[in-house]
Amino acid sequence: MNTLAQRLNVDRLLLQAPMAGSQGSALALAVCGAGGIGALPAAMLTPEALAQELTTLTQGTGGPWNLNFFCQTAPVPDAAREARWREALAPYYAELGLDIAAVPAGAGRVPFSHAVADLVEPFRPPIVSFHFGLPAPDLLARVKGWGSMVLSSATTVDEALWLEAQGVDAVIAQGVEAGGHRGMFLTEDLTTQVGTFALLPQIVAAVKVPVIAAGGIADVAGVRAALTLGASGVQVGTAYLCSNEATTSALHRAALQSEAARHTQLTTLFTGRPARGIPNRVMRELGPLNPAAPAFPTATAAIAPLRAHWEKQGSGDFSPLWSGQNASGCRSAPAADITAALLQGFA
Repeated sequence: MNTLAQRLNVDRLLLQAPMAGSQGSALALAVCGAGGIGALPAAMLTPEALAQELTTLTQGTGGPWNLNFFCQTAPVPDAAREARWREALAPYYAELGLDIAAVPAGAGRVPFSHAVADLVEPFRPPIVSFHFGLPAPDLLARVKGWGSMVLSSATTVDEALWLEAQGVDAVIAQGVEAGGHRGMFLTEDLTTQVGTFALLPQIVAAVKVPVIAAGGIADVAGVRAALTLGASGVQVGTAYLCSNEATTSALHRAALQSEAARHTQLTTLFTGRPARGIPNRVMRELGPLNPAAPAFPTATAAIAPLRAHWEKQGSGDFSPLWSGQNASGCRSAPAADITAALLQGFA
């Protein structure tokens, strides 16, 4: 008996992964309309944009949908590390005749907070999910008080046990294949990160709450494999990045549908946290895990002007080309068609 599906009043738990920077409510609504559970990533939205997107979602669907937040701890300012980072990027600024000293330091993303909760509360989202652990207990209690189901990502068994102890309704087992940011929060040791089909059965055996599999699932066979290993549902991201409703850039789409997508790497260069993407010039020349990159999310500020310049020239060499290890299902098609195909794995 799938108690999670029963609580959400759905037959099959196919979740579209929240993908900040590559989607808005249009993708979430398309997935919901086709029988899946769409997601809205809130990490990069202004309060005004978030309110508009929430209004669109609540008016556009009566089924369950997922509102996703980052809940990182603000980093301690580290002037020496920031200086090393700017020194590493200085040759690229010089190449373009730009002044790196004119670029202000700053964070590109803000964590979930009481101010954001005040905005969200009237909408009472059916599901609220978190990345990088969970917010403070008082904030988590607020979310649960709305009647929202709480999910969060675990990249290790220890993280899954911690999340269960804090009262999550389900754990998302995020294998190392997954594109975008690793949800790791109890450790920074990348050697702890394992594949979905090694991680999933271990988490299923360790916790009593339902487990949702994520990472490398792009087709019917992947869905069936996850369910066979004990998942209550699956979360799929990369397969939706080239959908008609995604806002993925033309540069990013081209990379995803090229042979380059066969090789992905974890990198800290674009935000300061490990995230999986297609290698490009800056990753090759600086090394994808260069220790000079400042803590999340402060790495974003200094690399942003380089990204903006080269994207105008038609190059993604300084852009985060997020992708999971399995981009084989990433196709140009309506999200409803992609959802319908994946749902066949539940038959």
